[in-house]
Amino acid sequence: MTNLQRALTGAVWRKSSHSGSGDQCVEVAPLSHHLRAVRDSKDPGGPALVLTPSAWRGLLDAIKES
Repeated sequence: MTNLQRALTGAVWRKSSHSGSGDQCVEVAPLSHHLRAVRDSKDPGGPALVLTPSAWRGLLDAIKES
């Protein structure tokens, strides 16, 4: 198991306060080295997108603009 896999296994996931009912549920988890992971809350065993600090800020900025 890699360090990233270990971090994702032990991650503390938080559901977004902007997630609605239906198919718009997102969870976020802080990881080591200031990385952030994002996943679909309906598929907790599925893939997670891991973002660097700058990518995380870019994602948040894009969401705020939409």
